[in-house]
Amino acid sequence: MADPAGIGLLASPVRQDIVDTLAALDGEADVATVAGELGRAADGLYYHFELLADAGLITRVDADGDARRYRIGTRPGTALRLAYEPGGECAEAVQAVVARQLQAAGRDFRAAVARNGVRTRGPDRELWAGRSRGWLDEAGLREANELLERLQALLQGPRQPGQDQLFSLSFVMAPTPGRPKRRGRPESDEPDDAASQRRG
Repeated sequence: MADPAGIGLLASPVRQDIVDTLAALDGEADVATVAGELGRAADGLYYHFELLADAGLITRVDADGDARRYRIGTRPGTALRLAYEPGGECAEAVQAVVARQLQAAGRDFRAAVARNGVRTRGPDRELWAGRSRGWLDEAGLREANELLERLQALLQGPRQPGQDQLFSLSFVMAPTPGRPKRRGRPESDEPDDAASQRRG
């Protein structure tokens, strides 16, 4: 998707939730199923589904009966990807979408940390938040992208028996300018805050 108006539709939290939930439901579902997952009334979602379909972000699927079905992309198994270039015509729309994604991440974290029994340690940990800042060479950058793609694929794959808990994952990876050289101090190759890794 490379249309600023279409991308801008995803600045709505409810539309992001629809797209994310469709992806978590094997990429295709009817409105009632998505509404049930979101804890919302289906009647209030039809308008948003139609906007997303008109923009080409999701596709209407012919279905038997009255249930309206939609899928991510134009064919089964297609992931929704936003196409943009820094400074390009879509950049502003993408910034708005990312801002909403980060708001949703904060909302999800607040809701989870307030629940009793959510695991925050060990190999079965359910709740994470963090920010890391460090140096990468080209090989490290490729590895980071491969790991992020793997996480995306893991979360967006078909639901399997025993997968009873829905999870959300939000991240931003961005190049940042190095520290300017300070007077009287040699320029360091070390990022500030000792690799600046903070997790919660």
